[in-house]
Amino acid sequence: MQVPLLDLARQYKKIKTEIDQAVYKVLEHTKFIMGPEVVEFEDQAAEYCGSKYALGVASGTDALLIALRACGVRAGDEVITSTFSFFASAGVISRLGATPVFVDIDSDTYNLRSEEVKKAVNDKTRVIMPVHIFGQCADMDAILQIAGENDIMVVEDAAQAIGSKYKGKTAGTMGDFGCFSFFPSKNLGAAGDAGMIISDFMDKQTFMKSLRDHGAHPKYYHSYIGYNSRLDTLQAAILSVKLRYLDQWTEARRKNAVFYNDAFKDVPVKTPVELEHNYHIYNQYTIATEKRDELMEHLRKHEIGCAIYYPLPLHAQECYKYLGYKDGDYENAPWASREVLSIPIYPDLTDDERNYVVEVISAFFK
Repeated sequence: MQVPLLDLARQYKKIKTEIDQAVYKVLEHTKFIMGPEVVEFEDQAAEYCGSKYALGVASGTDALLIALRACGVRAGDEVITSTFSFFASAGVISRLGATPVFVDIDSDTYNLRSEEVKKAVNDKTRVIMPVHIFGQCADMDAILQIAGENDIMVVEDAAQAIGSKYKGKTAGTMGDFGCFSFFPSKNLGAAGDAGMIISDFMDKQTFMKSLRDHGAHPKYYHSYIGYNSRLDTLQAAILSVKLRYLDQWTEARRKNAVFYNDAFKDVPVKTPVELEHNYHIYNQYTIATEKRDELMEHLRKHEIGCAIYYPLPLHAQECYKYLGYKDGDYENAPWASREVLSIPIYPDLTDDERNYVVEVISAFFK
């Protein structure tokens, strides 16, 4: 049996009529850049997240970049973030001439450790950027307290976490800015690159709108040097359709996670830990084992999709060796990169497919 890590074709078939109608509508009115569907999706996303404003941009990476610009990040500043994340979390900091300060993660949630954040704060710290990894929110109370005590802004990297909650508060709404990615593999995925920033600041919203369109306000008059980072109308139209199903898809992911958690009780793998006060949306279902590489090969031989998120911490990347970090500086991140493995969790997974995944993993350890 083949079980892909993600099957977007299966998802599309179920909502094909709605997606096709939304796309054809855009093709007919031909307003491909900043068409009416962009504003519609921004309004829908803001309402869904519980924020005053939402700004569609070209990618999750650009969402982080523009949010950091709105925080005033510039050369010489420092931004504290997790060393265990997708590269964009660090790359955007460097692109502004600032220095990423990488902190360690919690061994259960893989989110950054707030006590390490506190140690990393100094007079150069401009922003703390927690990453809600795999779909579970970081320790936001502690992070916000540290930020408040030190007059530091907070940008939530919620690229994998739209719809997740922390003590009833929605991911992206607790800091100054929340940033989402709609890369196709995300739980809310576009048909290409797309991203979004949410905030409650009207003045920053105007500034960020300008930045996403070459810094122009009005058109052809440039107060800032910005970016070509507009959300395509076609992507906004597709995302509006998919947003209607997001809660339903999240519950299906959570149901699959409960199944796996129970099935792996007697299997020697570390399963995800969902903290009691969190609502985890399981963008990934990530297990950990010392035999990760052997298990990955075993799964591939049995045609089960799997992936490593992430095989090398950010502090150990070649381009950041100049910062002088060593694996010995971190208790958990190097271990996580050696042992984590994500397995199929998507909403359309069938009972037979779930059972097969469990059978193959269980057989490996027996």
